[in-house]
Amino acid sequence: MSRNEYIGVSPFHSAGSLRGFVISGRWPETTKEWAQLLVFTVRIASVPGLLSTSTVFGAHEELPENPAPDMVGLVVAEGPVIGKSAVTPGCFADHQPPALLMLHPPSETLPSLPECVGAASGCVLLPGLPYLGLDHRAAWVEAEPDGTVTSMVSRVSLDPNCDPDTAVLAMLLAA
Repeated sequence: MSRNEYIGVSPFHSAGSLRGFVISGRWPETTKEWAQLLVFTVRIASVPGLLSTSTVFGAHEELPENPAPDMVGLVVAEGPVIGKSAVTPGCFADHQPPALLMLHPPSETLPSLPECVGAASGCVLLPGLPYLGLDHRAAWVEAEPDGTVTSMVSRVSLDPNCDPDTAVLAMLLAA
């Protein structure tokens, strides 16, 4: 696919709660493009009341019946990080998604700057196969409800244990 093709992202919700994102055009191909997608998803997560708790989202390349034109997949809410319906360690061991995201609503985000109260945050982990020379990659974003990005960092050759978000996401992938 050509990098000139767009990456479309459309959020969807049910009963007023964020349930995921429709990806159209093409999937992100680089860490930078995944970080840009994360910026969009964190901006959506910053909308008051749309995301009630820290939630794991998984990328799914399988399409539903009768997909929309140009749809290439979904990023779906898999479940909260803690609580009765929390996602469990190893739940993605049998079918590793190309990316896992964790989104934190404003109520569960400690903003990087004191004037950024109400910011949401998130992380994307792009799992690699280190024993084959394919490193883990990740990005972290913090954004305010008005869309202002207050922090953005990306890394390659990442040890998932270096950050709480990537450690949790890696634990969900581990068998």
